[in-house]
Amino acid sequence: MATTYLQLTNELLRELNEVVLTSSNFSAAIGIQAHAKDCINRAYNDIVMAEPQWGFLATGESGATDPFYGNVYVETVAGTRWYELKSSSSSVTTDYGAIDWDNFYLTTIGVSGESAPYTSQNLKFINSSDWVRYRREAENADDSDSQSYGEPTHVIRSPDTRKFGISPIPDKVYRVWFFAWDLPTALDAHGDTIVFPDVYASVLMARARYHFHQFKDSPQQAAFALQDYKEGLKKMRSNFLNPEPNYITDDRLYF
Repeated sequence: MATTYLQLTNELLRELNEVVLTSSNFSAAIGIQAHAKDCINRAYNDIVMAEPQWGFLATGESGATDPFYGNVYVETVAGTRWYELKSSSSSVTTDYGAIDWDNFYLTTIGVSGESAPYTSQNLKFINSSDWVRYRREAENADDSDSQSYGEPTHVIRSPDTRKFGISPIPDKVYRVWFFAWDLPTALDAHGDTIVFPDVYASVLMARARYHFHQFKDSPQQAAFALQDYKEGLKKMRSNFLNPEPNYITDDRLYF
């Protein structure tokens, strides 16, 4: 069972010899109890924002067809270059938190009406500056010329980062897969739970103690808590982000 906001807040209050909260008075907390709630939320946000691509922030599991495709896809429309990364989002505050722009994949697998042989290929990233400098004028002229549509080979990020474009303009429906991670949601209700495994709740508590001792003007205690937090975060990064063994590679193998 995931650790709740109430449990974390009360653990911090007990450590500081303060009166704990209950589910009935949690939302009406004032004074030091309210500050303890704030410290828990600040610590929580510090952890989830330390690495925007934490596995526990992934928008979904890796693609149902192939785990290397991505965890979300957008289907193209013939003659349309630009697409919202998250169609259900109304503003940047509800967009994805992070996108792996080096890992976009184009395929016709799963597209209605398509059959083998399928189109399947990586989309190379081209930054917006290079696209504007070398491709925009010619490719914008293609907007009204269906003869210039084709199988996309490149992906472009829009200047506001909310959309992606593909080049050339697609000539039919394709699925564009990519990996996306959600923005974290702040803890609010007493029963809200943390998104990472309970074993790492101690890392959050160390960060919360750091914030609390700063408020109490206890620099030495804050320093101890900060050291505990850094060590804990280092272990989280090692376990979640660097689980693969190191090995030597030679690019000549690919050419």
